[in-house]
Amino acid sequence: MSPPFELAGQQVAAGQRRTMQLALAQLYTQSPLTVPVEVVHGKLPGPVLLLCAAIHGDELNGIEVVNQVLAKVNPARLRGTLVAVPVVNVFGFIHKSRYLPDRRDLNRCFPGSEKGSLGARVAHFFVTEIVSKCSHIIDLHTGAIHRANLPQIRAQLDCPITRQMAESFGAPIVLDASIRDGSLRSVAEAQGVPVILYEAGEALRFDPLPIKAGVRGVLRVMRNLGMLKASTARPVAGPIIARSSTWIRAEHDGLLHLKVRLGDRIRKGDCLGTISAPLGAEQCKVIAPRSGIVIGSLTMPLVNEGDAICHIALFDEIKQAELSVERFVDELDIQPAPL
Repeated sequence: MSPPFELAGQQVAAGQRRTMQLALAQLYTQSPLTVPVEVVHGKLPGPVLLLCAAIHGDELNGIEVVNQVLAKVNPARLRGTLVAVPVVNVFGFIHKSRYLPDRRDLNRCFPGSEKGSLGARVAHFFVTEIVSKCSHIIDLHTGAIHRANLPQIRAQLDCPITRQMAESFGAPIVLDASIRDGSLRSVAEAQGVPVILYEAGEALRFDPLPIKAGVRGVLRVMRNLGMLKASTARPVAGPIIARSSTWIRAEHDGLLHLKVRLGDRIRKGDCLGTISAPLGAEQCKVIAPRSGIVIGSLTMPLVNEGDAICHIALFDEIKQAELSVERFVDELDIQPAPL
């Protein structure tokens, strides 16, 4: 039997689950603001996996992923511990905002400090009370407002454990992404904690495909870590790893008519859409400068010169990447909505 698991001064016995509200701060009215946490502590020892969402307060898909995973995990059959935090940035969440009230991005404030800005204090609280107790992390994100992402994993693949987590998740594409200063990934990996970041969907909405893929992916990682019993389903084909990615930007101001969708394969020189004036006169065509797969896209038709329109992942084996996306959509049996 595992010994009791302790988090923020509270204990959870082996084979039990417990919901906690960790005191974070106060609102202007001095009403307490808390971070919701659920701990599922298995009977047998194993990894301590942190599953967290909404570091950006308007990224809602991950919240639903966390809740659906919790509904599927039985502590009596779990090896190790699942620490689930559906809303990290509670300030941004209650205001439907990506940011904290001081307009800081929480995912650029880590590791934070006890006496710093609001963002630094929230980051310090999260690292001290939660991250420090965990051995592995899955961080759930979406695209920003008016931007949608194809389900993808971002991770630093130099670490064998991180790479194993990324590949076992089952997203169609993995980006070998460098770590940004101030991010949760930066502080966790500096402490030797492997992190994968799941990006899928758009801010301020629930998207069925990214949610279903996220739940499936988290459970696959838990099986790969030995936290859950291995599945009898057929093995998942490995993802395709992108060697790099690039954004295509608007060359004119106007109304964007985009002809490609998330997951589409494009070739250098393809016309991806047009930008026109309000009365319909065509200003310019949006031409693909490289061949690749569309993994991110603007969902708002109004663009200024320089706005990012499409995020393109680049591959050595682009045909294999295309097949990976097609297989992924077929397995989930959900058709992606047109943008």
